[in-house]
Amino acid sequence: MSYRKRVSLRDAMKGTVEESLLQAVPKRFDYIGDVAVVSIPPQLETYKEAIALKLLSMRGNTRAVLNKVSKLEGEHRVADFELLLGESTETVHRENGYTYKLDVKKVFFNPRLYPERGRIASKITPGERIIIPFAGVGPFVLPAAGKGAEIYAIEINPEACACLKENIRINRLEEKITVIQEDFETFFRTEKSLQASYPVDTDKKSEAGGNEEKSESKTSPGLPACLNSDAGKNKGLRVPESGFDRAIVPTPYGMDRFLENISKLVRRGGYIHFYTFKAESQIPELIEGYEKMGLEVEFYRRTGNVAPGISRWVFDLIKK
Repeated sequence: MSYRKRVSLRDAMKGTVEESLLQAVPKRFDYIGDVAVVSIPPQLETYKEAIALKLLSMRGNTRAVLNKVSKLEGEHRVADFELLLGESTETVHRENGYTYKLDVKKVFFNPRLYPERGRIASKITPGERIIIPFAGVGPFVLPAAGKGAEIYAIEINPEACACLKENIRINRLEEKITVIQEDFETFFRTEKSLQASYPVDTDKKSEAGGNEEKSESKTSPGLPACLNSDAGKNKGLRVPESGFDRAIVPTPYGMDRFLENISKLVRRGGYIHFYTFKAESQIPELIEGYEKMGLEVEFYRRTGNVAPGISRWVFDLIKK
């Protein structure tokens, strides 16, 4: 969780950092497991060690301190970090009753979204079939599976995919989750490839008795392994005939185009929890656009500020 509300790092550094530079000390910092993460601006270069030691002392079990020196970059959504204190960036993070093993330098994880992830999990009912692109190490995946849903998790970063597999094992959710290592965008390049990539589970009538029964899936419904181009691309994904009951889409910055694609996979009356980065002034136009797409906006709210004037927003959308 973030400790920025409990203790201000800026206040903690009073008397150490000279007064003229005190305003440059970041107020925000986070703990991911036993790793502290902070972004120290260049003008505080000479104070990096002092800041790291202060963070180390603010929570007793802190093992390492990382300085985030770049924004999220590349298709794997990983920032650059400088290890200020400690020997390893691997950690175990616990959130909402689940355990996540990860390497902070190699995968994306935002601890500040833990209340939001708990909110989404509270809406899920047993038996739902849910698709989660940009799944990361599983912070939306595991709580949904824990509620009894069947999950298809898609993640391109091989490091995050490996962590997700391990986290599924640690939390004993192998029978509920299929993980696919793939670029989500490749699923939607053409309508033809969409149909080919998403085999549909169909119902068929028994020739003997005329009763409806589900056809057997060619893929194990609990496949816990990442699939990649070397191991049968996309063969683990099965779209229900009527569509998924729910999609949880923690969209990376600037990738709103995926909403129209993901809505094709969700049944009428199903939910899409869509995350986007916008200025507040853009929200009315955004809502209008969603309505034109056939999506009813049931709820929306800000879930954190990411830059001056830009916030992360979540929209709970119902497909009409």
